[in-house]
Amino acid sequence: MSAASTAVQPVNGTNNASGKLSAREKKWIIYDVGNSAFVLLSTAVIPIYAKSLMPADGNIVSAWGYAQTIASLIIALLMPLLGSIADVQGMKIKFFLGFFGTGVVMCCAMALPLTWLPFLIIYVLATIGLNGSLTFYDSMLIDTTTNDRMDKVSSHGYGWGYVGSTVPFIVCIALIFGGPALFDWSTVACTRASFVITAIWWVAFTIPLITSYRQVHYRATRDHAREAIRGTFTELGSTFGKIVKNKPLWMFMIAFFFYIDAVNTVISMSTSYGTQLGIDSTQLVVALLVTQFVAFPCAILYGRLAGRFGCKPMITAAVVAYMGIVFFATFFLKSAVEFWILAILVGMFQGGIQALSRSYYGKIIPKDHANEYYGFYDIFGKTASILGTFLVATTTSLTGNASFGVLSIAILLVVALVFLFLQKDPTKTEE
Repeated sequence: MSAASTAVQPVNGTNNASGKLSAREKKWIIYDVGNSAFVLLSTAVIPIYAKSLMPADGNIVSAWGYAQTIASLIIALLMPLLGSIADVQGMKIKFFLGFFGTGVVMCCAMALPLTWLPFLIIYVLATIGLNGSLTFYDSMLIDTTTNDRMDKVSSHGYGWGYVGSTVPFIVCIALIFGGPALFDWSTVACTRASFVITAIWWVAFTIPLITSYRQVHYRATRDHAREAIRGTFTELGSTFGKIVKNKPLWMFMIAFFFYIDAVNTVISMSTSYGTQLGIDSTQLVVALLVTQFVAFPCAILYGRLAGRFGCKPMITAAVVAYMGIVFFATFFLKSAVEFWILAILVGMFQGGIQALSRSYYGKIIPKDHANEYYGFYDIFGKTASILGTFLVATTTSLTGNASFGVLSIAILLVVALVFLFLQKDPTKTEE
């Protein structure tokens, strides 16, 4: 394969890290508003609906866990390969549209009258579409803005995604609870309608991105993309070798693996843990909404603080904060009041650590192989969704105490902190 060349074109917009968001940055940001609606629905509504489709003796916890695991593994295996191909000029938007389209169509298909197994299969396909589109969306950040603005733009994406997703979610919840009396629809019909509403919202907030996006960084080819595609596996091996030789990069990726696993575990297990403690389901749903609203300003604030104190120090601070959250959940969470406090604490740091991880990674990787590197990033992010929940479940089973299960999350955070402290920050040498 011929040596790859890099497009070095300026990104439109200001280079001032504290300047106003440009039009291109805003259009990139609002895709988070669109896709986050499906993420929130998947957290609160879809598992309950899937349970209603199952026989009385069906176990939704294990079925849902298997569905999430399958979707995560497929994405983790596909993304490095497809990401390498997408680094070719003009290919990134095509892959994004393919996965986005799959997610939206499958989201609508969930509204069909299905039994529980076909429904879960369609949900897995929708999740693959969502997470696949997010890999290419994340890598679009380097084409949308400059290094010194990545923290701010990424944080705004997560922030607006959190608060924006609550709009269709509230509409869907109102329809599910009020629709039967207002429209004389069944609860099942109202729930199915919520899937279509979410898909429409997702499409509406994606149109600005796909009509304005321009790939700035890419692996250029002489005449045919086929030449680059033919050498994809060689490129993957080469990229993996470069990651291994780049000590600051692989040390961050390992730290990311452990701390994002802890973050995902806290998010995914909080509702079931609250249920185990006997907290009312309505309180749990409202607390989930509170988390979204708190995460909005805090994610944006985190981006500003990163501009002042540095991206890595703010990530490290969030990991330490999650240590405190885990200890609070273990030793103090007993009632709905404490669960609300937990929701607020999670909201304060959840968006910030996710946003800064995305932007920090974008700063320390080669721009012309961004999709390929984000593919490996996705492996660490998706497979990390498995270890923490397994650790909590196993510890709980062995001790018979759910609190000890939650406390085991601290192990992941300690490992992450060790690698963060040992890693030399590459962005410091750039400045």
